[in-house]
Amino acid sequence: MKLSGAHAVVTGGGSGIGAAIAGSLASEGARVTLVGRRRRALEDTAARIRSRAGEEGASEASVFVHPGDVTIWADVERAFGAARDANGPITILVNNAGSAASAPFQELLLEDWRSTIAVNLESVFACCRLALPDLLTAANGRIVTIASTAAVKGYAYTAPYCAAKHGALGLTRALAAELAKTKVTVNAVCPGFTDTAIASEAVARIRSRTGRSESEARAALAAFNPQGRLIEPEEVAFAVAWLCHPESQSINGQAISVAGGET
Repeated sequence: MKLSGAHAVVTGGGSGIGAAIAGSLASEGARVTLVGRRRRALEDTAARIRSRAGEEGASEASVFVHPGDVTIWADVERAFGAARDANGPITILVNNAGSAASAPFQELLLEDWRSTIAVNLESVFACCRLALPDLLTAANGRIVTIASTAAVKGYAYTAPYCAAKHGALGLTRALAAELAKTKVTVNAVCPGFTDTAIASEAVARIRSRTGRSESEARAALAAFNPQGRLIEPEEVAFAVAWLCHPESQSINGQAISVAGGET
């Protein structure tokens, strides 16, 4: 139980990669707080984590749920305050909340740009800023941002998303340099196309715009990965857990690709 005594806050923790990360951290002994906009999804994820702990014969996992919109500063303040009351000071922050829309650049409106930047970049700033006082006092403070391969390369029709994820990686590297002499590490994990609801939405868009079948649309996404498949959420969760281990203290300011060799 390498994370026994840690308290991990996972944003966007109700489904997909966030839910997998929360489960992985809890299985290694961390107390977990799930933050997201959909209370039902958060509660369902918390119930699954507790149930799995019971099936594995472990003591009941400590999972706290607090609905909130990470694009709203006051919501983040309330969520983090409630998380501290429930699980103690924050020692791990996982910035997972995000959204990925796509459209030709000439069709984008300013509000499209701003909403994408808000959820994928501004929320990372807000969460890091508000968690940092706790992290600086932790024996092993950790910030891990789920940044996507879109943080290190460009994809057509996703200009706001790529810009936001490049920004999130830049913030990661700058903060890692600034905090290098502390006990806090700051890293990013960059998954390729992952088998989550976001990928399903991308498949639906491909089908509507091209007339391809569902299997053809999924194959088009999988083709970005040299291994020819979609990444599993649990693979991303494994990388995040590794970065949170005490032994990973020297891993700092990195972009860890989980993409089968795409980047």
